[in-house]
Amino acid sequence: MAMRIAIIGGGPGGLTLARILHQHGIRASVFEREPDPLFRPQGGTLDLHEDSGLLALRAAGLSEAFRKIARAEDQGSRLYDKAGTLLYDDGHLAQDRPEVDRTALRAMLLDALPAGTVIWNHGLDDLQQDADGSWRLRCGDKRAGPFDLVVGADGTWSRVRPWLSPYAPQYSGVCFLEFGIDDADRLHPELARLVGRGKCGVEADGKAIIVQRNGNGHFRGYAIFRVPVAWMTRKFDLARPDQVRAALAAEFAGFAEIFLALFRASNDNFALRPIHALPVGHCWQPRRGLTLIGDAAHVMSPFGGDGVNNAMLDAAELGAALAAHRDSPHAALTAVNAFEQAMFVRTVPSATGAADAIATLLSHDGQALTLEMYRSHHAGTAELTVS
Repeated sequence: MAMRIAIIGGGPGGLTLARILHQHGIRASVFEREPDPLFRPQGGTLDLHEDSGLLALRAAGLSEAFRKIARAEDQGSRLYDKAGTLLYDDGHLAQDRPEVDRTALRAMLLDALPAGTVIWNHGLDDLQQDADGSWRLRCGDKRAGPFDLVVGADGTWSRVRPWLSPYAPQYSGVCFLEFGIDDADRLHPELARLVGRGKCGVEADGKAIIVQRNGNGHFRGYAIFRVPVAWMTRKFDLARPDQVRAALAAEFAGFAEIFLALFRASNDNFALRPIHALPVGHCWQPRRGLTLIGDAAHVMSPFGGDGVNNAMLDAAELGAALAAHRDSPHAALTAVNAFEQAMFVRTVPSATGAADAIATLLSHDGQALTLEMYRSHHAGTAELTVS
């Protein structure tokens, strides 16, 4: 009997898993909370790594499709001091981590799935296990199931995770205020020169700014603070964009004028992004018919750029495990347990690096440590990026 599989969450991890299973003739249903694929922008740019994200796309048969949307030319990194002096620029170095906008990546994955694979407007509210071990979903007033396997690919605040683990993501103490600059190359050429082909950052006085180039000349920026979230909500009134711009300029007083110009050029769409993480080494005891991938399993700070890459590699490894036992649901469920144990070990180094990076971010020595991390990337050991 064919295995009945539900994937909760239509992000890169869940959609990559569905695509890989489809490649092996295994049908899965993806349950997504959003009402349609155009409900909201999916976020900023991502860099995919050869041994994880790009590997998963090869397993999904999507390498050629990815090349059509990737931005290989936008991989550079720059670091400035607060006076505007350029400390580091790797734009002249060979790069192997092509950038892609999250929205474009998601659209590519959706296009590669059979119609009806993603069931929109079905956010998981609860699970129920039947006597035979199978699972049923409750999504508002809708029901679905039974399923032999439910994969939680539903992100930081996963509704599947509590069925496996008592741990909840904890606030790191670092909060991003996200802003955007539209048509930057044409309207703000001086800011385009500042950012270059990729991203730029500046860190000083216990705060930082990172700006990354997205597709179509759009810049996505983050003003970064180590403060309680309540301080952010008091300081910045997101319903009043002019107040936010003025407050940002006041907070970064003493930084070079070119950095303050980033805030003046921003559009009216601001958002708070508190950074949360699960404990390094987060794991759980196996439970028949349930598992987690991506941020649901091991959400970490974005410093390291491994989040989406880990999620897509999780999908590739879980997909391969299920495909190897496609004719035996019992053996497939046993293979899920082996996949989990391997994932627990594999993600510890990236989680450790991300935790160390955010722990030292905005410290007295933060700029020097950031510069060291940029340089060490090209020695083959680490990278500081935002994904």
